[in-house]
Parts: sequence; C-alpha cells; structure tokens
Amino acid sequence: MKTLFKNKSQNLKVKSLKNFLPIAYCLLPIASFAQEKETDTLKVNQLNEVTLSAIRAKDKNPITFTNVKAEEIETRNLGQDIPVLLNYLPSVVTTTDAGNGVGYTYMRVRGSDGSRINVTLNGIPFNDSESQGTFFVNLPDFASSLESVQLQRGVGTSTNGAGAFGASLNMQMKSYQEKAHAEVANSIGSFNTRKHTISFGTGLHNNFEFNGRVSQIHSDGYIDRATSDMFGYLFNVNYVKESTLIKLIAFGGKEKTYQAWYGLEDPYLLEHDRTFNYAGIYFDENGTMKFYNDETDNYWQNHFQLHWSEKWSEKWNSNLALHYTKGSGYFKQYKEDEDLTEYNLPAFEGNSISDLVRKRWLDNDFFGTTFSINYRTQKTDVLFGGAINRYLGTHFGEVVWTPNYIPQTNRYYDNFGNKDDVNVYIKGSQQFGKLNVFADLQYRMVFYQANSTKFSDVNDTFRFFNPKVGVNYELNNENSFYGFAGIANKEPRRDDYESGANKPERLYDLELGWKYNNSKLRIHTNGFFMYYIDQLVLTGSLNDVGAPVFTNSGESYRLGLEVESVYKVTDKLNLQANVTLSENKNIDFYFQRDGILEDLGNTNIAYSPNIVSSGAINVLPIKGMQLSLLGKFVGEQYMGNIDSEYSKLPDYSIVDFNASYELKLNKGIKSILFSGLVNNVFDRKYESNGYFYTYDDDSSGSIITYQGKGLYPQAGINFLAGVTLKF
Repeated sequence: MKTLFKNKSQNLKVKSLKNFLPIAYCLLPIASFAQEKETDTLKVNQLNEVTLSAIRAKDKNPITFTNVKAEEIETRNLGQDIPVLLNYLPSVVTTTDAGNGVGYTYMRVRGSDGSRINVTLNGIPFNDSESQGTFFVNLPDFASSLESVQLQRGVGTSTNGAGAFGASLNMQMKSYQEKAHAEVANSIGSFNTRKHTISFGTGLHNNFEFNGRVSQIHSDGYIDRATSDMFGYLFNVNYVKESTLIKLIAFGGKEKTYQAWYGLEDPYLLEHDRTFNYAGIYFDENGTMKFYNDETDNYWQNHFQLHWSEKWSEKWNSNLALHYTKGSGYFKQYKEDEDLTEYNLPAFEGNSISDLVRKRWLDNDFFGTTFSINYRTQKTDVLFGGAINRYLGTHFGEVVWTPNYIPQTNRYYDNFGNKDDVNVYIKGSQQFGKLNVFADLQYRMVFYQANSTKFSDVNDTFRFFNPKVGVNYELNNENSFYGFAGIANKEPRRDDYESGANKPERLYDLELGWKYNNSKLRIHTNGFFMYYIDQLVLTGSLNDVGAPVFTNSGESYRLGLEVESVYKVTDKLNLQANVTLSENKNIDFYFQRDGILEDLGNTNIAYSPNIVSSGAINVLPIKGMQLSLLGKFVGEQYMGNIDSEYSKLPDYSIVDFNASYELKLNKGIKSILFSGLVNNVFDRKYESNGYFYTYDDDSSGSIITYQGKGLYPQAGINFLAGVTLKF
C-alpha cells in the first residue's frame, strides 16, 4: 500500500542544513522591502473567502465542524506530520509507523480511516483516486504553508473527490501578504529528528506577489531503521487587482522511508525489544539473521494548481481552478525463497527457488478542473459548483537482483487503473428571522477501468445522488441549535476488487447540535447517528504490501455524542476539552469459524473506540509566552469485527507539554520564536494501532480457525525544540 496506491512525485532532495544557508542569505534582503500601497483589507478577506466558499461550512450552516488556524499549531510544528498536529481535535485518533510522528502517519475520525476522509487542498482532491487513501508523507512540512484547516465530521457539505464516510478535511494554503517577509525555522529532537524550513514573500508590488517555501525533514524514527528523509517545496505567484485574485501554485516533495509497517506479533518483543523491525529481514547460508539495507519506500509528487477567484459584484462571485498532479515511485523488498517462474525468470541450474529483490511501482497522473458560482446576500447564499477529474495510473513490478545473476529489467506484472470522476452540486441557505434553512444536492458519476493479476478486468460505472438538508436556529446571541440529515455514497477501492468486497456503500447521517458561545465559555455539543449499508469496514488484516483489508459488513451504525469546549478562566489561563462517546456496531455480522458460518449478532466495528477525549491547559504567564499541557485518551478498541478478546487493542492515555516564547524585536529581525515539545511526558508504553487476522488449518482432518495479531509500539518520552527567525 505504501507506494502502490498513493499519489507522489519527483523533486530534488536537500542533503543538509548547509544547503539552505546560501538561500537564507539571499532571502534576508527581502526584509528590507516595504509595501507602500495600502490595499483594502475587506476586499482581501472577501477574495480569500471566494476560494473557500465552495467547500467550507459556515457558522450558520447546520454542519458539525472545527476550524483550526495556522497559529494554533505553529508552536508544535517541529517536524511531526499533519495528522499528529491535528491529534487533539474531537473524535480524532492518530498513529504512526515509525512511532514518533514523522514519516508515515495516519488519522481516523469517528472510527473511519484515511480512505473514508475526504481531503482537499484549496478545494482540489488530495485522496488517491484508486486507494482513496491520504498520504501526508508526500507533502513534507506542508503544515508550514497552511493558513487554516476545517475538519467536518460526518457527511458534511458537498465537496470534490470521493464521498466523506467519516469526515472531510479541508486545508487552505496561505494567501498573499501585502508586505515582504521571510522566515528561517530550524528544529531538532529525539531520534536524530531535524527540520529545516525557509519561507519568504516579496510583498505585493504592481499587483503581483511571489512567495515560497523549501523544507527538509530527517528522522531515524523510534522503530529500528524506520528512517525518513523528506524534501518539500511550495512556490506561489499571486495576481491581485481590485476584485480579482489569480494564484499559480506549485508544491510537492520527495520522500524516502525505510519500511516499518510490519508491527510486532511476538509478545516477548513487545515487552523487551519494542523497536524491533521485521522489514528487510533475511537469513544467510549460515542461518545468521541479517537485514536488507534498502527495504525502502521512494516516492515523488508534484502538484500544480491555477486558481481564479472573481468578485463580480456585492452579490456574485466565482472560482475556477485547473490542477495537475504527477506521482511516481516504488517500494523495494528483499524476498526469500521465491519461485522464479512467478516472476517470469528462468531457473538457475534447474533450481527455480531463489532469493530476490523486487521493486513495485506506481506511476500516475491526476488532472482536471473545479468550479463554483456563488450568489450571496444578507439572507440568501446559493452556490453552484462541480468538478471534472481524470486519473491515469500504472502499476508494475520489476525484479532487480537475484544472488545468481542480475536480471535485465523485466516486468513480472504490468497493470493499470483509470478513473473519471464528475460531480455537480447546488447548495444554499436561506435566513428566515432566527431560522437558517440549508440544502445541498450533489450528483456524482464515477467511471472506473482497471486490470490486475488479482481480479478480472473492471469496467464499472457508478452514479450517486447525495442530498443533504438541515436547519440552524439562533435562540439568542449565545445559543443556537441545529439539525442535519444527509446521504453519501461511495465507490469501492482498487484493493476492494482484489479482496472481493467491491459493492458500493451508502451512508445515512443524522446530526443534532447545540452551540453556546460567550466571551468566556464556548461549548459545542452534537449527537450523531450514522447508518451504513454495505459499509467497508477494516477486517484488521493486511495484504501482501501492508495495506489494510476491508470487507462489506452489510448493515452497521455509529451512534455517538461529541462535546467540544473552551473556557477562558482569565486573560492568562484557558482550558480546552473535548470528548466523544459512541457505540459502533455491525448488525447481524456473519463469520466462518472452524468451517461453520455463524451469525455473531451485533458486533463492534473494528478500530472504533467507544471513548476518545482530549484536553489542554494553556497558561500565558507573560507577554509572548505560552505553556500548554495537552492530554489524550483513547479507549480500548477491537482490531477485528468478531468481538474476539484476542483482537483487543488496549486503551491508552498520553500527556504532552508544549512551551513557546516569541521575542519581539521590530528591527531587521521582527521576532524570534522559541518552541519546545515534550511528547509522552510520563513515558507510557502504548500501541496506537495494530492488525488482526484469522486463518484456517485443516491438517488435522477438520477445519480449525486460528488467530494472530500484531501491534505498533509508539515512542516513550521524546523531545523536539525549534527556533524560528521572522524577518
């Protein structure tokens, strides 16, 4: 999974900090530029809103969401990836292969994994079209280019890309700035982790502004050999004039990570050697255990976006975007005792069994357009939009080495997956006194063609109608109530065709909420009921490339309550807390055990804890300083759907400490930001993820079903610290 089904692409890699120094010296003079012409701040904000209006929920919409500004994660942005930075949002559970939040990281929302979370970058789909997964490792240090994030839970509003079956994550990059600026940020930490970032902006001159960022991240990882070497970049040209905003954006990155997705199955290793990594393991002719030193994942990804936002009048605005993403890469594996005939290779001296090294490639192109037209008055807000996107993917494998000879480049499989995705929607809200009525209608068509060695040729067409309606009632300035009902449909993934679970899914989502806001206290509470037909639930098993396996569960549901709160005790102290209580069930789940098909009744959905909570104590002792104590609790969860006690992932709780101090200078250097982060303060041993599988053995004459599992240990106490110079 790690590279077979993700979007990535090519760029150069910066080797060390010294490569950044010449760039830094070149950027320092930018600080001397000043923007003479004052622009209309109101118009700037309105233009930025145009690009967000198609996908973002607004305060008066009956949608369950949380907004995050870039400043809220700035002091923790020291090398860890976006899922980890969003770990403290309601209903979010995160995990990482390497154990320390760098490299491959993942998030679940309301128990739904990354392939069920719709992710957009400036309104452009980010999920891989075939796997529908999200691989943030392909966008190293993308958090440094973010302006804001909105996490919608449940079906949410219509957006581009695959349907949201747990949540939508809308990420907006930073817009232009009127004045020139530059930043140099460096951080270091445990496991030889380091991040180096340079960003700059010319300021607005003659209606044009140019800004950019280059970043390098390295970490050895908590797990043995789980190294990450990543390079990321972003360059943005903006044209701004009165009611027009045109953005040309190029961004992407390159990553090389040593594989760490095997987990640990041996209880002894979990207790005494938690960092052990099976990846690359083999035994030489003397039986000595060794590790192949290039069992790595390599991927390159380049994104290109062109956005045109226009405010035609006080009531009309539009947004048009063109995009193209190029991804290419492979992962490399050492395989013992393989049958050469399965790789189209000849036997050596009559022996067809041999060790070998193979590469499994993905090369893909994703391109298309998104558009929206918005009519807005004080009481009416109507938006029409849509998208046309095409994905062209090639999957192939090569053997690059055997101990007896180096074969010529040969492809032992060569497959494709092409996908067209077209959607149109109209959504709007109307204010009637204190009542806001919301409606959202989307029609989506998906055309998928693919072949594989594991399934027959596919030529499927899916047509989905996704309606949503809701109301929001403002009782007074402090209290509002909302209700929402929506339907979402989702096509199967490439892996689902391979496992035979290739039915489309449907979700019915009901949300009821209450929002209370005043100057000291904010409480957002909502209950949800998500009812699924043919939901693809995680079985807990992994396929031969580490990808999770899904199965259609028939009927299932998620029923829960979310509470999110912020209490401002004083100007120097505030408290934050959120909790999710839920019941997540498969209805009349069938399972074949010991050769007999059993109706297990209602079972727990895999990877869906009944309680998830977070909290923070934030203290501002002096001007410019903030001290935060952050806590996270995740209840126990099953890693399979058969309620086996053996498949339980124990509950865990962790506490982090974050400190920052910004020294204002107002000279050549405007400020210096010092940041520190202590993760897992109490050095807890815990596993945030795992896998569970069953297998049948009939060697005794009767079928006996056995169980197995693996767990992913996470790092104990570890540290990150950084300094950012702002010019």
